[in-house]
Order: sequence, then C-alpha cells, then structure tokens
Amino acid sequence: MSASRPRPTTFPELQPIDTLSEDEAREELAELAAAIRHHDRLYYTEAAPEISDAEYDTLRRRNAALEARFPELIRSDSPSRRIGAAPAAGFAKVTHTRPMLSLENAFDEADVRAFFAGIRNFFSRPADQALVAEDAIEVMAEPKIDGLSIGLRYEHGRLVQGATRGDGVTGEDVTANIRTLPSVPEELKGNGWPEVIEIRGEIYMERTGFFALNEERAAAGETVFANPRNAAAGSLRQLDLSITARRPLKFFAYAWGEASAPFARTHAEALTKFAAWGLAVSDRSRLCRGVDQVLAYYHDIAADRAALPYDIDGVVYKVNDLSLQERLGMVSRAPRWALAHKFPAEQAQTVLRDILISVGRQGALTPVAALEPITVGGVVVQRATLHNEDEIARKDVRIGDTVIVQRAGDVIPQIVGVVTERRPADAKPFQFPDHCPVCGSLAVREPGMVARRCTGGLICPAQAVERLKHFVARDCFDIEGLGTKHIQAFWEDGLIRRPGDIFRLDPTIIAKREGWGEVSARKLVAAIDERRRISLERFINALGIPQVGQATARLLARHYRSLAHWRAEMEAAQQPDSEARAALVDIHGIGEDMAADIIGFFAEPHNREVLDDLAREVTVLDHEGQARRTASPLAGKTIVFTGSLESMSRSEAKARAEALGANVTSSVSAKTNYVVVGADAGSKATKAASLGITLLDEAGWLALANGAGAAE
Repeated sequence: MSASRPRPTTFPELQPIDTLSEDEAREELAELAAAIRHHDRLYYTEAAPEISDAEYDTLRRRNAALEARFPELIRSDSPSRRIGAAPAAGFAKVTHTRPMLSLENAFDEADVRAFFAGIRNFFSRPADQALVAEDAIEVMAEPKIDGLSIGLRYEHGRLVQGATRGDGVTGEDVTANIRTLPSVPEELKGNGWPEVIEIRGEIYMERTGFFALNEERAAAGETVFANPRNAAAGSLRQLDLSITARRPLKFFAYAWGEASAPFARTHAEALTKFAAWGLAVSDRSRLCRGVDQVLAYYHDIAADRAALPYDIDGVVYKVNDLSLQERLGMVSRAPRWALAHKFPAEQAQTVLRDILISVGRQGALTPVAALEPITVGGVVVQRATLHNEDEIARKDVRIGDTVIVQRAGDVIPQIVGVVTERRPADAKPFQFPDHCPVCGSLAVREPGMVARRCTGGLICPAQAVERLKHFVARDCFDIEGLGTKHIQAFWEDGLIRRPGDIFRLDPTIIAKREGWGEVSARKLVAAIDERRRISLERFINALGIPQVGQATARLLARHYRSLAHWRAEMEAAQQPDSEARAALVDIHGIGEDMAADIIGFFAEPHNREVLDDLAREVTVLDHEGQARRTASPLAGKTIVFTGSLESMSRSEAKARAEALGANVTSSVSAKTNYVVVGADAGSKATKAASLGITLLDEAGWLALANGAGAAE
C-alpha cells in the first residue's frame, strides 16, 4: 500500500463544514490533498486504481466544499489545482503546448443545474445574459468513454506525434504505438485544417475485443485485464509495437489543443470537420439547448448504455460557442465550460476476510480490507481501503462480516456498509492498534486528527522506506529500474539509509544479489547517474515535506528560482518576524500552516544533513519558468483586482490574467506588480499607492491584457 491514504469517503460522522474551525478545516484539507494525489498517480500513471470513481469523487467533492467555505485555506497543492499524475517511465516525455485538463464532475441533476447557473453568474454585463440564460445556452453532449486520453499532433496534415495526458503538463511519447492503430489517420483528409493542430480524444477498447483478449490471455496463463480501460492503457503502453498492433484498440476525437489558426466557431462545427478530415467521432453526440435538454440526453444515453459496444461511465457537456469557452477560461485543473455527469455506482456483497494495517511515509496507520474475491460489473475485487479507525467504527465493520461493495467508473470499489443479519456469531469489533505494527513505537492520534500515526519517525523502517520510495517516484527523481521492491530490499540489506546513498550504490555489489547480474546492475547505476541533474521543482517534491506536492514544489521553484536561494530564505525564516517568513506566507497558495511545515523541515538538523549530503551527489538546476508563457509580458507578474469592473466580471478578469501567466492574489504586498482599480475600490488601492505599485484603471488593464495576448 502507499504512503498516503485518504480520509473516509463518506462524511456523516464529521462535523458539518459550516461548523468547522479554521484549524479543523486546514487539517482535513491537508489529508485530502495527500490522498487524492496518491489516487491520481495510481489511476493516471499506473492504470491500477485502488478505489472507485465514486469514492474518489467523494473525496474531491468534500475538498471542493471545504475550499468554498474556507477560500483563504486553499492549498497550493490542492487537488483543485492538479490534473492527473506524472507520466510513466519507459517512454520519452512530451510537454503539452496546452495542458490537457480533466473535468469537474456532476453526480445529480442539482449539480448540472449548478453548472449552468455558474456560467450565468460568470458574466456580469446585461448584453451577455441573453446568451447564457438557462434555456438558451447551447451545449454539446457526448458519451464519456473511460479510455486513455491522447493528443495527436498533425503538422501540414501529417501525424508527427502522439502523447498521453500524463499529469496534464507532461505526457508519454507513444507516437510509434499510435501509428499501429487503423482508426488514427497518418494524413488528414480534405482541407481546411490548420498547419499545426493537436487533435485530442480517447483510445479505447470495445467490449467484444476486451473479452476476446482476456480469453486469449487466460488460455496462455497470463493475467487478465480488470476492465477495458486498463486493457486499452496497457495495450498502448507496449515497448513491443507488435503487441499494440495486435490489440483491438480504437480512437475517437472529441477536442483539440494547440491550433495554429482558428478553424471553427462552435464545438459542433469542429466535430464535423474532424469527421471530414478522416477522424472518428462519436455518433451519439447531440447538440442541446438548455439544462432540460442535456438532462434528457443523459437519461437517453443511460437507457442505451448496455447496448453500446463500449463502456461509458457518464456524459460530458461542453459549451458549444467557442468564444464563450474562451471567455469562461479555466480553473487550475478544469475548464469552466465543460462538465462530466457521472452514472450511479454498482454494488455487490462479499465477505471481509481480514483487516490489515499499512504504515505510510508520514507514519499514518491505514486499515486495508482483504476481501473474498468478488466480481462487480466485470471486475474482480479483492482489496478496499477502510481509511481510518473512525470509519471502521462508524460502519461497525468486523472481520467475517458480509459487506456491501460498491463500484463505479469501471475501477476498484469501496465498502459502503455491512449486512448485519449475516454477521457470524464470533465476529468482534476490530481493535485498532495503538502501536506501530512495523517498529512497535506508540501510535497516537492527536486532537482533531483522523489518522493515528506512528511516533517512531526516522527509526521506523516503514516510514524511512516509504520516504525513499517517494524520493525515487516518477514525479520526483524518476529513476528507471529502481522500483519500490528494490528500495525495500536495499533498505533491508543496509545498502541505503538516506537519499544520498542511492547515488553511491556499487554495481559490483548489486550484481552479486539474487535476481541481478552485471548488465542489470550497470543499467541501474546508469539510470541513477542520469538523474544527477534534476529540476528544482522535482527536487523539492522529492524531499517529502508535509503538505508540499507537485503544485507547491512548482510554486516554490518559480518563486525562489534556485536551491541555494530557497534554502537561505527558509533558514532565515526561522525567525518568527523575519522578512523571509513574511515573504513565504505572502506567496499565493502557501498560507501559515503550510509555511510552518516548510520552515519546520529546514529547522530539523537531520534534514539539513540530507540536503548537504545530496549536494555532494546531485546538481539541482535553477528554475527557468514555463516556456509556453515566456512570450507574455504578464508571465510571472502578480496582479490584484479591487473594486468592480464594467466590461467583465472579476471572475472573467482573473481568468484572463491567469491565462496570460500572471499570478492573481487577493492581498497587496511589496511583491505585487499591478493593482487593477475598478469602481468602489477600497483600502487595497490606497496601500498599493503607498508602496509605489503601478495602479491600472479598467482601460489600462484591458490594454495591457490585450497587448499581452497579442504578444503570446
């Protein structure tokens, strides 16, 4: 099991959000961020999810509700700012020219109506209101196939690259594999396509092909795939192209990324052009007007779901007018103009054979349900997380119980309840351990915390090993060939104890170990040596600082630019009233709680020793910023909006600034570059003037934004 485990995916035992204190909300947001980051990696990178879509979506909904109630506590590594997970090893990396975003989810009619209401509320001008009335917004509705997202780059009509989504910013180069698919044209047909265009869509496998493939694998004694999505992902990610070519993979297009020139005014028109260019598109898409029509489409497609040749887990809605899409823009991980409406979950019953305890990187003790294998919607389920002792107690889950297992989105399920009338006579309430099962140290639960944690710290082998596993993970040092089982084995045999030891591994010693040889040992050491130069953001993420994930690491790298500067500032920030501490907290998205964890990391002598040791082994490259935004004069600038604007809502203005690479904050400080002053501006304008910060009226802001957009 992994280092970080989620909070309960149902929350009736917790306080209602509107009664939480800031400290309670902050603690919960920290745990949610860690849990969702873990499950993103399993789903997007390893194609081996541990929980169901319903369980995962519940985590995200709780996180979103907390952030809405406590916007000042939004973390820079919040799930709302992330898109997927880092790309897998084995393929070259591709940086997407435009991020491949995921979608926000809806689970019922109220969520869909809220989506339409959000579009209406985004626009403030009366002239816009007629366009976005609830019964007037045109929306393309499409079936949501649960496959593998892919981007196909065409230049002058010829396919030049195929890349997976990865973490949304960086994916895998699978061009050679993509070329084996008959449904992906090498050359676009017809005319009218831009010189450069990235067509985005889904690689999937129809059910007939999936069942045939599994029968073939079973006959050969090979492991069968759990579901069509995993089969599609595994089939495409083959280093042996002949395997991909034999698999019944298909592609259909539904969107685009970079385009060198406009080619459509609406989403419907774009799909029509895709088809004319020889690309497969869904024949079940429908243009709807208003919320009632999209809900009718949802019920129609749900009724036909079993008859479709492929598995779907919901419906996607997209605002049809591309000019409205552009104005609506993005939040950090999803567009405002699109929504995924999920189908309900499936359920079955099985027996809980045991409850196991795993220990994570930060010492959290996590209970894991070992189940009698059961097939739910075509997937064999044997494991489920029980999250923490409160969840076990609330559901009164006991070993030997018959439990209700729920699965949604064609992945692994959650336990949603117990069939008490089938409880065996010898079933007893589970006693959660008060000592670490690995090192024997006391396991304590601090006030306000959900997780019980081992107090062993670095003396606990489980925590030390998990931290080393995190250090070499794909979104950190990404050392090919050094997997979790090797870290475990090297630790047990005393070959590594801290991160720097990895770079001192002796190939002659490794070669003598069971399962190794001279060639494999040399390859491993060569892969380690390739990582002696690493980007600052990956290095920061690899340190495993509490609350610091990929997004926060990227934020810190962008702000401090070099490891030496960051370390000097963090050591200076040990003083409570220091300018360095104030500057850290002033970074949008950091906050007092996260800043305390970052500063606390540098306060520990053993952490500074780890940094000193690593400095002798690796070179940390200075941060150079995001290449795709360097053309914008607003890139990296900090902007504050105050007062009301006439030409657009504050939400639209903020979206525009962020799209141009600016950082939008709510408070004015010496780090602020521009303050945009609208009507009825308050103290922020006064403070900006006193600090000598450039003040812009609305006309000045529009001129700056339009000029930046032209430059980009």
